[in-house]
Amino acid sequence: MMNELPDARPGGRPRLTRRGRLVLLVAATLAVGGAVLLPVLLMTEESGGEKTSTLVITEGRRATDVYAAVDKALELPTGTTRNAAATARLKLPEEAKGNPEGYLFPATYPIDSSTTAAGLLSYMVNTANKKFTGDHITAGAQRNGMTTYESVTIASIVEAEAESAADMPKVARVVHNRLALGMPLQMDSTLNYALNRNTLDTTHSDTRIDSPYNTYQHKGLTPTPIGNPGEQAMDAALNPSRGEWLYFVTVAKGDTRFTNNYSEHLANVEEFNENRAKAKGSASAGTNTEG
Repeated sequence: MMNELPDARPGGRPRLTRRGRLVLLVAATLAVGGAVLLPVLLMTEESGGEKTSTLVITEGRRATDVYAAVDKALELPTGTTRNAAATARLKLPEEAKGNPEGYLFPATYPIDSSTTAAGLLSYMVNTANKKFTGDHITAGAQRNGMTTYESVTIASIVEAEAESAADMPKVARVVHNRLALGMPLQMDSTLNYALNRNTLDTTHSDTRIDSPYNTYQHKGLTPTPIGNPGEQAMDAALNPSRGEWLYFVTVAKGDTRFTNNYSEHLANVEEFNENRAKAKGSASAGTNTEG
C-alpha cells in the first residue's frame, strides 16, 4: 500500500501522487478485458481479394506495448518489431539516441500484405515528426526554455498522469513549476515506466530503485519520454495553465485537485484513500458468493 508521506531524505520534498489516474486505468482494464495492456484494435476488410486492416494505437502507450501490437497485427514472432526498431533507421531527434519512445505517434495506421514492422514504425515516427514540428511547436518549447524533445517528454508524463484532457494543462503546469524550483518531479508514472508496470500502489522501497527514470531520486526530466503522447498532451506541455500548483491528486473520477499547499494536498490524499477503501470494500462484497 502506498504511504503518502513527505520524502524521508534530508531536505526531501513532499511526494506527488497520480493514483487516481491509475484507478481509472485499472478499471478500464477490467472493463475491456485488457485493452489497456495491449493497445491494438484491428479492423479488417476484404477489398478486391486483398485483406486490409487498420491498427489503432491509443495515446500514452509505451513503445513496448506498440511493439507487441505490431507483432500481433502483422502476425510476427514476439520481439520482431522491437528488433526492427533498432535497425530501421528511424528519423528521430539526436537527443533520442535511437530510442523511438515518444515518437510512435498514436493514430490509426493502414496494414496490408506488404506492410513490414520497420515500415510501420517509420510511418509512426514520420507522423510524430509532422505533428511535433512547426513554428508554434518551436515557439512553445522555447517559451518554456525547453527543446522540442524535452517538451515531448513532458507531454508523455502529462499523458500518463492526467485524469482527463481538461486536466492536462494543469498537470503540465505542476511539472514546469517543479522543474523551475529545482524540485524532483516525484511522479509515480516514471517509476512504473522504470519497473515496466502499471500499478495502483507505490512503496517507499520503489522510490529507492536505481534508475534514471526514478524521479524521486533524480531531479529534472527522465532521459526519454515514458510513453507516446498525443496532440492534446503535447499542446498542454507547450501551453500549461497559469498557476502555482505543486501537487495534485484525483480524489474521484472527474475530481482532480491541484494545490501548492502541502497540508491541503495531504487532506485531499486522505479523502482519496477513504474513497478507495470504500471502493475496495464494495468490490470485495460483490465477489462473495454462497455455496
